Amino acid sequence: MTSDPETGDPETGVQDAGVHQISGEPQAPHAAEAADVATPPAELSVATPLDVPGQPRLDLDRALEAILFIADEPLGVVTLAAAVARPVAEVKAAIGRLVADYDGTGTSGEPRTDEAAAEHGVARVRRGFELREVGGGWRFYVRGEYDALVSGFVLNQTSTRLSQAALETLAVIAYKQPISRSQVASIRAVNVDSVVRTLLGRGLITEVDTDSETGAIRYGTTDLLLTNLGLNSLDELPHISPLLDDGQEGFDLDRA
Repeated sequence: MTSDPETGDPETGVQDAGVHQISGEPQAPHAAEAADVATPPAELSVATPLDVPGQPRLDLDRALEAILFIADEPLGVVTLAAAVARPVAEVKAAIGRLVADYDGTGTSGEPRTDEAAAEHGVARVRRGFELREVGGGWRFYVRGEYDALVSGFVLNQTSTRLSQAALETLAVIAYKQPISRSQVASIRAVNVDSVVRTLLGRGLITEVDTDSETGAIRYGTTDLLLTNLGLNSLDELPHISPLLDDGQEGFDLDRA
């Protein structure tokens, strides 16, 4: 086909090339590009909203590890999948690899650097923490055999004086336990995340169970609180209703 530069014939060579590109007629360079596009990405590569153009893609296992590291409460696989923009099935598989990695029975990550080390006689290590499923979600926990050690360290590193916010939060938990963090926040009308972490670190409260409907962790007081208050049981806590504006609609009924 020929072109006529003076008459502007619509069937010009330039336009004809465009038609060929649109119609998808075989061209060697484009066929090579199509082959590249059809090649699936590496199994463990992850494209997330945090990817920076020109930077390497994030490793799926390490991306989940980073998110779980800063989590205050267990995270479900659906939440994690949404965070890393990958299918739930891939996230479940990655969590399985992480669990095995921390337990010293498997490997995780891309490339498998720990697997290469194992081939050279380097033994896998069982970590002092574990990735545990609790209440339908996943979260890092200290292994049971190190609980006493870590608790003692935290208690020795903290001051003995609690802030007013911590005292108020502790009172709510003591009278309303078991109670979730969001319920405490609703009663106090402020965010209590950092305060709850402080009370947990002091060993004054502990995770009791999870809410059957929401999956939220519920907290209760420990024997250490009773010891510090000089009480034998929670029943010896003073009645608080006379101090509340709403009287019997306050806390004491929950202790009955």
